[in-house]
Amino acid sequence: MIRAGVLGSPIAHSLSPILHTTAYNSLGIKGEYSAYEVSSGGLKGFLSGVGKDLDCLSLTMPLKEEAITFAAHISEISQKISSGNTLYRKFDGWHLTSTDVEGFSYALTALGDFPRENILVIGAGATARAVVAACDNPATNLTIINRSMAREHSIRKSAPTAKINFVDWESEVDLNDYDLVVNTTPGNTAAEFAKSLSSPRGILFEVIYNPWPTDLLRSWKDCHGQYVDGLDLLVHQAISQIEIFSNQKIDRFTMAQLLRTEGLKSLR
Repeated sequence: MIRAGVLGSPIAHSLSPILHTTAYNSLGIKGEYSAYEVSSGGLKGFLSGVGKDLDCLSLTMPLKEEAITFAAHISEISQKISSGNTLYRKFDGWHLTSTDVEGFSYALTALGDFPRENILVIGAGATARAVVAACDNPATNLTIINRSMAREHSIRKSAPTAKINFVDWESEVDLNDYDLVVNTTPGNTAAEFAKSLSSPRGILFEVIYNPWPTDLLRSWKDCHGQYVDGLDLLVHQAISQIEIFSNQKIDRFTMAQLLRTEGLKSLR
Protein backbone atom coordinates (compact mmCIF):
# COMPACT_ATOMS: atom_id res chain seq x y z
CA MET A 1 0.00 0.00 0.00
CA ILE A 2 1.45 3.33 -1.09
CA ARG A 3 0.59 6.15 1.29
CA ALA A 4 1.71 9.28 -0.52
CA GLY A 5 1.11 12.92 -1.23
CA VAL A 6 2.45 16.11 -2.76
CA LEU A 7 3.49 18.96 -0.46
CA GLY A 8 4.07 22.62 -1.25
CA SER A 9 2.58 26.08 -1.36
CA PRO A 10 0.57 26.93 -3.35
CA ILE A 11 -0.58 23.37 -4.08
CA ALA A 12 -4.23 23.56 -5.20
CA HIS A 13 -3.26 23.60 -8.89
CA SER A 14 -1.08 20.48 -8.68
CA LEU A 15 -1.76 17.72 -11.19
CA SER A 16 0.34 15.21 -9.25
CA PRO A 17 -2.65 13.57 -7.50
CA ILE A 18 -4.29 12.92 -10.87
CA LEU A 19 -1.11 11.54 -12.42
CA HIS A 20 -0.13 9.30 -9.51
CA THR A 21 -3.66 7.96 -8.99
CA THR A 22 -3.98 7.23 -12.70
CA ALA A 23 -0.67 5.36 -12.67
CA TYR A 24 -1.55 3.34 -9.55
CA ASN A 25 -4.86 2.28 -11.09
CA SER A 26 -3.18 1.34 -14.37
CA LEU A 27 -0.54 -0.73 -12.59
CA GLY A 28 -2.99 -2.38 -10.21
CA ILE A 29 -1.26 -0.84 -7.19
CA LYS A 30 -3.14 -0.03 -4.01
CA GLY A 31 -2.29 3.54 -3.16
CA GLU A 32 -3.53 6.85 -1.82
CA TYR A 33 -2.13 10.17 -2.99
CA SER A 34 -3.35 13.61 -1.93
CA ALA A 35 -2.22 17.24 -2.04
CA TYR A 36 -1.25 19.06 1.17
CA GLU A 37 -0.64 22.78 1.60
CA VAL A 38 2.69 23.09 3.44
CA SER A 39 4.46 26.43 3.62
CA SER A 40 8.16 27.16 4.02
CA GLY A 41 9.44 25.91 7.36
CA GLY A 42 6.51 23.53 7.80
CA LEU A 43 7.90 20.23 6.53
CA LYS A 44 9.07 18.79 9.84
CA GLY A 45 5.90 19.80 11.64
CA PHE A 46 3.71 18.32 8.92
CA LEU A 47 5.48 14.96 9.05
CA SER A 48 5.19 14.74 12.81
CA GLY A 49 1.49 15.64 12.62
CA VAL A 50 -0.89 15.26 9.70
CA GLY A 51 1.68 13.43 7.59
CA LYS A 52 2.90 10.92 10.18
CA ASP A 53 1.19 8.07 8.32
CA LEU A 54 2.65 8.94 4.91
CA ASP A 55 5.67 7.11 3.49
CA CYS A 56 6.15 8.64 0.03
CA LEU A 57 6.19 12.35 -0.76
CA SER A 58 6.51 14.56 -3.80
CA LEU A 59 7.89 18.00 -2.93
CA THR A 60 7.34 21.26 -4.76
CA MET A 61 8.45 24.77 -3.88
CA PRO A 62 9.26 25.96 -1.30
CA LEU A 63 10.17 22.58 0.22
CA LYS A 64 12.75 21.20 -2.23
CA GLU A 65 15.62 22.91 -0.44
CA GLU A 66 14.17 22.57 3.05
CA ALA A 67 14.14 18.77 2.68
CA ILE A 68 17.94 18.75 2.51
CA THR A 69 18.08 19.73 6.18
CA PHE A 70 15.51 17.11 7.18
CA ALA A 71 16.33 13.86 5.37
CA ALA A 72 18.57 11.28 7.02
CA HIS A 73 19.86 10.00 3.67
CA ILE A 74 20.48 12.28 0.69
CA SER A 75 21.19 10.94 -2.80
CA GLU A 76 24.20 12.02 -4.82
CA ILE A 77 22.06 13.96 -7.28
CA SER A 78 20.24 15.83 -4.48
CA GLN A 79 23.57 16.73 -2.93
CA LYS A 80 24.78 17.98 -6.30
CA ILE A 81 21.78 20.26 -6.91
CA SER A 82 21.16 21.07 -3.21
CA SER A 83 17.49 20.08 -3.39
CA GLY A 84 15.13 17.16 -3.77
CA ASN A 85 11.57 16.58 -4.94
CA THR A 86 11.18 12.99 -3.71
CA LEU A 87 11.11 11.98 -0.05
CA TYR A 88 10.43 8.38 0.94
CA ARG A 89 10.66 6.51 4.22
CA LYS A 90 12.54 3.26 4.73
CA PHE A 91 13.50 1.30 7.84
CA ASP A 92 16.51 3.58 8.40
CA GLY A 93 14.71 6.90 8.04
CA TRP A 94 13.73 9.37 5.34
CA HIS A 95 15.57 9.28 2.00
CA LEU A 96 15.71 12.28 -0.32
CA THR A 97 16.40 12.33 -4.05
CA SER A 98 15.43 14.30 -7.13
CA THR A 99 13.63 12.99 -10.21
CA ASP A 100 13.61 16.44 -11.82
CA VAL A 101 16.94 15.88 -13.56
CA GLU A 102 15.82 12.55 -15.01
CA GLY A 103 12.39 13.95 -15.88
CA PHE A 104 13.92 16.86 -17.79
CA SER A 105 16.24 14.52 -19.71
CA TYR A 106 13.44 12.11 -20.68
CA ALA A 107 11.18 14.95 -21.82
CA LEU A 108 13.94 16.22 -24.13
CA THR A 109 14.70 12.73 -25.46
CA ALA A 110 11.38 12.68 -27.29
CA LEU A 111 12.67 15.50 -29.51
CA GLY A 112 15.57 13.42 -30.79
CA ASP A 113 19.01 14.84 -31.49
CA PHE A 114 19.38 18.60 -31.75
CA PRO A 115 22.21 21.07 -31.03
CA ARG A 116 22.72 21.66 -27.30
CA GLU A 117 25.83 23.80 -27.24
CA ASN A 118 24.23 27.13 -26.32
CA ILE A 119 21.55 26.94 -23.64
CA LEU A 120 19.73 29.76 -21.87
CA VAL A 121 18.13 29.15 -18.47
CA ILE A 122 15.76 31.75 -17.05
CA GLY A 123 15.90 31.57 -13.26
CA ALA A 124 18.40 30.11 -10.79
CA GLY A 125 16.33 28.26 -8.18
CA ALA A 126 15.95 24.57 -7.38
CA THR A 127 14.38 23.67 -10.74
CA ALA A 128 17.08 25.60 -12.60
CA ARG A 129 19.77 23.61 -10.77
CA ALA A 130 18.14 20.36 -11.91
CA VAL A 131 18.08 21.67 -15.47
CA VAL A 132 21.74 22.68 -15.55
CA ALA A 133 22.71 19.35 -13.97
CA ALA A 134 20.95 17.57 -16.82
CA CYS A 135 22.78 19.78 -19.33
CA ASP A 136 26.21 19.51 -17.71
CA ASN A 137 28.78 18.89 -20.45
CA PRO A 138 32.20 20.39 -21.24
CA ALA A 139 30.91 21.37 -24.69
CA THR A 140 27.88 23.20 -23.29
CA ASN A 141 27.67 26.96 -22.87
CA LEU A 142 25.08 27.83 -20.22
CA THR A 143 23.74 31.35 -19.83
CA ILE A 144 21.76 31.91 -16.62
CA ILE A 145 19.44 34.87 -16.17
CA ASN A 146 18.97 35.54 -12.48
CA ARG A 147 18.25 38.28 -9.99
CA SER A 148 20.73 37.32 -7.28
CA MET A 149 24.39 36.42 -7.52
CA ALA A 150 23.96 34.58 -4.20
CA ARG A 151 22.81 31.54 -6.20
CA GLU A 152 25.85 31.47 -8.47
CA HIS A 153 27.77 28.95 -6.34
CA SER A 154 24.92 26.41 -6.23
CA ILE A 155 24.42 26.65 -9.99
CA ARG A 156 28.12 26.05 -10.67
CA LYS A 157 28.09 23.12 -8.24
CA SER A 158 25.17 21.60 -10.19
CA ALA A 159 27.02 21.79 -13.52
CA PRO A 160 30.75 21.62 -12.74
CA THR A 161 31.96 20.87 -16.28
CA ALA A 162 29.81 23.26 -18.32
CA LYS A 163 30.87 26.79 -19.23
CA ILE A 164 28.51 29.10 -17.30
CA ASN A 165 27.81 32.78 -17.79
CA PHE A 166 25.49 34.76 -15.52
CA VAL A 167 23.55 37.81 -16.68
CA ASP A 168 21.28 39.99 -14.58
CA TRP A 169 17.54 40.19 -15.02
CA GLU A 170 17.60 43.58 -16.70
CA SER A 171 19.96 42.45 -19.48
CA GLU A 172 18.73 42.41 -23.05
CA VAL A 173 18.86 38.78 -24.14
CA ASP A 174 17.99 37.60 -27.64
CA LEU A 175 16.10 34.32 -27.21
CA ASN A 176 16.26 33.64 -30.96
CA ASP A 177 19.96 32.73 -30.84
CA TYR A 178 19.94 29.75 -28.46
CA ASP A 179 19.71 26.02 -29.17
CA LEU A 180 17.57 25.58 -26.06
CA VAL A 181 15.77 28.09 -23.83
CA VAL A 182 14.49 26.82 -20.48
CA ASN A 183 12.14 28.88 -18.35
CA THR A 184 12.12 27.82 -14.69
CA THR A 185 10.43 30.89 -13.19
CA PRO A 186 6.88 30.82 -11.78
CA GLY A 187 3.73 32.15 -13.40
CA ASN A 188 4.30 34.69 -16.16
CA THR A 189 7.52 36.06 -14.66
CA ALA A 190 9.45 35.45 -17.90
CA ALA A 191 6.88 37.10 -20.19
CA GLU A 192 9.05 40.21 -20.55
CA PHE A 193 11.68 38.23 -22.45
CA ALA A 194 9.21 37.41 -25.20
CA LYS A 195 9.68 40.88 -26.70
CA SER A 196 12.87 39.70 -28.40
CA LEU A 197 11.16 36.82 -30.21
CA SER A 198 10.93 36.83 -33.98
CA SER A 199 12.25 33.58 -35.44
CA PRO A 200 13.63 31.32 -32.68
CA ARG A 201 15.99 28.69 -34.11
CA GLY A 202 16.03 26.54 -31.00
CA ILE A 203 13.59 24.89 -28.63
CA LEU A 204 11.74 26.34 -25.68
CA PHE A 205 11.34 24.12 -22.63
CA GLU A 206 8.66 25.73 -20.48
CA VAL A 207 8.75 23.87 -17.17
CA ILE A 208 5.62 25.64 -15.87
CA TYR A 209 2.09 24.32 -16.48
CA ASN A 210 0.24 26.91 -14.40
CA PRO A 211 -0.79 29.16 -16.09
CA TRP A 212 -1.41 27.05 -19.20
CA PRO A 213 0.12 28.15 -21.45
CA THR A 214 2.40 30.85 -20.10
CA ASP A 215 2.68 34.10 -22.03
CA LEU A 216 6.22 33.16 -23.05
CA LEU A 217 5.11 29.82 -24.46
CA ARG A 218 2.19 31.44 -26.28
CA SER A 219 4.54 33.96 -27.91
CA TRP A 220 6.98 31.20 -28.84
CA LYS A 221 4.21 29.20 -30.50
CA ASP A 222 3.07 32.31 -32.39
CA CYS A 223 6.59 32.45 -33.86
CA HIS A 224 6.24 28.80 -34.92
CA GLY A 225 9.04 27.74 -32.60
CA GLN A 226 9.51 24.18 -31.39
CA TYR A 227 8.77 23.63 -27.70
CA VAL A 228 8.32 21.24 -24.79
CA ASP A 229 5.73 22.13 -22.16
CA GLY A 230 5.73 21.70 -18.42
CA LEU A 231 3.31 18.78 -18.47
CA ASP A 232 5.97 16.56 -20.08
CA LEU A 233 8.42 17.35 -17.28
CA LEU A 234 5.76 16.68 -14.64
CA VAL A 235 4.83 13.36 -16.26
CA HIS A 236 8.37 12.05 -16.52
CA GLN A 237 9.49 13.10 -13.04
CA ALA A 238 6.28 11.50 -11.71
CA ILE A 239 7.02 8.21 -13.49
CA SER A 240 10.46 8.13 -11.88
CA GLN A 241 8.87 8.81 -8.49
CA ILE A 242 6.31 6.06 -8.98
CA GLU A 243 9.10 3.60 -9.77
CA ILE A 244 10.72 4.52 -6.45
CA PHE A 245 7.48 4.41 -4.47
CA SER A 246 6.34 1.09 -5.96
CA ASN A 247 9.78 -0.49 -6.29
CA GLN A 248 9.02 -1.64 -9.83
CA LYS A 249 10.10 -0.75 -13.36
CA ILE A 250 7.48 0.94 -15.53
CA ASP A 251 7.01 0.97 -19.30
CA ARG A 252 7.84 4.67 -19.53
CA PHE A 253 6.66 5.28 -23.08
CA THR A 254 3.21 3.79 -22.51
CA MET A 255 2.78 5.37 -19.10
CA ALA A 256 3.89 8.79 -20.34
CA GLN A 257 1.21 8.73 -23.04
CA LEU A 258 -1.46 7.77 -20.51
CA LEU A 259 -0.48 10.38 -17.94
CA ARG A 260 -0.15 13.18 -20.48
CA THR A 261 -3.64 12.42 -21.79
CA GLU A 262 -5.08 12.56 -18.28
CA GLY A 263 -3.13 15.71 -17.44
CA LEU A 264 -4.39 17.52 -20.52
CA LYS A 265 -7.99 16.81 -19.55
CA SER A 266 -7.47 18.85 -16.40
CA LEU A 267 -5.66 21.71 -18.13
CA ARG A 268 -8.16 22.31 -20.91
